[in-house]
Amino acid sequence: MTGSPQNSYTPQNSYTVVARRYRPQAFADLVGQAHIVTALSNAIQQSRVGHAYLFTGARGVGKTSSARIFAKCLNCVQGPTIRPCNECDVCGSVSVGEDIDVLEIDGASNRGIDEIRQLRSNANIRPSRCRFKIYIIDEVHMLTKEAFNALLKTLEEPPEHVKFIFCTTDPHKIPITVLSRCQRFDFAPVSAVDITQRLREIATAEQVVADDEALELLARRANGSMRDSQSLLEQLLSFCGKTITVDDVHSLLGTADMSRIFSLCEAMLSRNPAAAMQEINGAISQGVDGGQLASQLVGFFRDLMVVKVGGDQQLLLNVSGSDFPRLVEIATNIGTDTLLSSLQIIDQAVVRMQSSMHSRVLLEAAILRISELENFQSIAELLVNAGSVPAVRNQSVTATVGPTPVVPAKVIAHVAPTASAVAVPKVDLTEESKKKEPVMEMASQVAEPVPGTNPTDSAPANDEASADVRSAEQIWKAALAGLGDMTADVAGDYQRVEMTGQNAMKVTFGGDYQVQLCNRPDRRQRLESSLAVAAGRIIRLDFVAASTGNKTAGPAKPRMSRRQQIKQLEMNPLVQTTIETFNAEVVDFELPREPARNPASAPGVAN
Repeated sequence: MTGSPQNSYTPQNSYTVVARRYRPQAFADLVGQAHIVTALSNAIQQSRVGHAYLFTGARGVGKTSSARIFAKCLNCVQGPTIRPCNECDVCGSVSVGEDIDVLEIDGASNRGIDEIRQLRSNANIRPSRCRFKIYIIDEVHMLTKEAFNALLKTLEEPPEHVKFIFCTTDPHKIPITVLSRCQRFDFAPVSAVDITQRLREIATAEQVVADDEALELLARRANGSMRDSQSLLEQLLSFCGKTITVDDVHSLLGTADMSRIFSLCEAMLSRNPAAAMQEINGAISQGVDGGQLASQLVGFFRDLMVVKVGGDQQLLLNVSGSDFPRLVEIATNIGTDTLLSSLQIIDQAVVRMQSSMHSRVLLEAAILRISELENFQSIAELLVNAGSVPAVRNQSVTATVGPTPVVPAKVIAHVAPTASAVAVPKVDLTEESKKKEPVMEMASQVAEPVPGTNPTDSAPANDEASADVRSAEQIWKAALAGLGDMTADVAGDYQRVEMTGQNAMKVTFGGDYQVQLCNRPDRRQRLESSLAVAAGRIIRLDFVAASTGNKTAGPAKPRMSRRQQIKQLEMNPLVQTTIETFNAEVVDFELPREPARNPASAPGVAN
């Protein structure tokens, strides 16, 4: 054997990944950050360069690259200039992060006070060959509180030859004292169009033939990160060679092609679970990952939601513009409530699949639930169309219903709307019912039960004193319902509530124990705040025990059990009609919680 063995670590055999080889070297190469380029360029041209900058944004959007470009602009032998030559020794060393006057520091591994003390001592030393000594601290939010405090004075009044450039993905973790000393620039996520164009330029430079649809798929997959898209392209270059197709992208990422996504969604929305299951089985058989398929469905339903509300194809994030007409056709055949419910179901499945060993089963269960969904329709419309709903004013009832049941279904009726409920809008009064006394709120019917009597047979409200007591007690119960914690439990064990003035209320308890608990400053403040929201004005509270309170106060009213309250709720005419129409059963209820508002702006409160 002749010759000497070849060194496998020679520079000829070294390889630099795409994300580093095609890193921006000038402001003109920076993609998707025109506002950053304009601001920094104007600062250089007008000699308004600050001493500290903070670059924030998601990963892979150009923060560190912009910091290096800015450093080259300031220290280039032809500068300060907005177009560094990239040929001098300074530009070359800054581009690779090896310049002795442009120091790049990793904030995650140099986060202590000792490192910052060393930085402060070195900052006083003038640069060896450049105009400025520039410190680029990446992931600066990882510094400790003590390190930030040690840096404050130097950061506010550094030597004239020192510049700081901080880069971070979590600006909310940086102390406000540091933020106030920096010029902050927020980097936006790079659009899919810009990423696609950049990937096309890289593919051309690498002499690779890539389908436009494949590059668009990579761009959408990157979610606004240029570096992520280039890393995916790097994988494809190793996987495919000189030709990149859409099938290659799906094979590498474990995703399904868009035609299968459309077929799967059309099967679900046409109530064909068998066809939907067949589509899932076919996708997984071809190597599609179940988690990736679920994520694609979330993105698909998101774009479908955009089209449903009238958005154009420029707002699409996951579906290409060529599929926009087909997306519009699907959107016209699905209701908004059904679409939102489907999106919620598949999103919950994605979360559960991340921590389960049976991801396929969870995905199939979610698909089956969507396939069995009926088009949601307002319960009020159903009852009005049936002609058997009584007119009710100022009353809102909701019910969570599923598909049309084959057997009697249990329906949870609520007094206030919830996120998963189908709201029943208010129904206007008829002429006949306007002449009658307004129907009491359902919450009041539940909260004020009278054992052994029917609410419809109650005595006329002609006793003003009794009406005042009832009104005060309703306000007090509404205030307690707005709390819903231990404070509400303690304050709910009362004997009598009465108004002692226009803005004063007295609550009588059975003993001194409840009075002492409610008089604690924190609990009193919470009770008075909730009472102000419920009453619409500020009311002063007085807590007294039965022995020292009003001698005419009657005995404590017995509190009804949960089951008795449900029985009382079933007497409501609207609930009775709902039960008869849907063959349902009330199994639970919720008391109303009014939205918080500013008591100072309520009527009757002096400004």
